[in-house]
Amino acid sequence: MATEEVNKPPSLPPYPEMIMKAVEALNDQNGSNKSAIASYIESTYGELPAGHTALLTHHLHKMKESGELVFLKNNYMKPDPSAPPKRGRGRPPKPKAHVPPGTVVSPPRPRGRPPKDPNAPPTAKLSSGSGRPRGRPKKIARGVPPPPSAEAAPAGSGRPRGRPPKVKPQLTEVSVES
Repeated sequence: MATEEVNKPPSLPPYPEMIMKAVEALNDQNGSNKSAIASYIESTYGELPAGHTALLTHHLHKMKESGELVFLKNNYMKPDPSAPPKRGRGRPPKPKAHVPPGTVVSPPRPRGRPPKDPNAPPTAKLSSGSGRPRGRPKKIARGVPPPPSAEAAPAGSGRPRGRPPKVKPQLTEVSVES
């Protein structure tokens, strides 16, 4: 960020240094918010560059990401040295297995399906290698003779299968006499 140093008057220390001095001087146990830090820097150092608020926001964010400052409830504070280190988002990485020196480690397998061998003999396209046809097998009735054909409908019930056809009213001719 060379432009930040160009816009800054020569008498000002770097922004991270000014921010740390402001947080230490304000010395609030709950931390100091951005406006309190900005007003302290303005009152202490006087003339500030034109993009002071943007530079302050940028450096506060960088210091928060690097762990120099802790951001809690909209306040910035110095990290507690006795507190455990903050873990990042997501699943932590697996621990690496220690390899004794002198062993040759093969490179990891590439991702995805391996390419086809152009010199391999052609295979039959009909089967997938197991000898069975593709898809769901047909239903087979066990121990029951095949169903009778449509022509040989069972005469015992006296009623055909399915929904009966819709009855259409018969039209009667009406003569108009005048």
